[in-house]
Amino acid sequence: MSASSTDRIERQIHLRAPRAKVWRALTDAEAFGDWFGVDLKGQRFVVGETARGRITYPGYEHLVCEMQVERIEPGRLFAYRWHPYAVDPAVDYSAEPTTRVEFALEDAAGGTLLRLVESGFDRIPLARRAEAYRMNSGGWDAQMGNIEKYLAGH
Repeated sequence: MSASSTDRIERQIHLRAPRAKVWRALTDAEAFGDWFGVDLKGQRFVVGETARGRITYPGYEHLVCEMQVERIEPGRLFAYRWHPYAVDPAVDYSAEPTTRVEFALEDAAGGTLLRLVESGFDRIPLARRAEAYRMNSGGWDAQMGNIEKYLAGH
């Protein structure tokens, strides 16, 4: 299920849902927020713009998630940039490099193959690089299950 180096996290999951339904769960900001755990009510993902919302995951509600939408290829690819594991409210992460999160869809027997790649960890400041990688790696494991559960119920 996973292959990684120090710079990138890769995950893939076979979802038993049509590609259009998976695409909507990824690119409709409110739907994305529902399974991802961030309040994006009333927002849209637009290339070149930043979507932001309060995290709804227990224990992280004091944080805001910001995603700079980088690329949308309808039905196929959705990518954004963000500051990985930016969880200390006393730290200003804005000057740090971001990582790139890319979701790619392919047709698969009985559903859709979702591939995720988060890359750019080697540019994150050394003092927090390993922890950001470790936490996001585990986070993506959980998020693959979250989107699967979301699609099963919608």
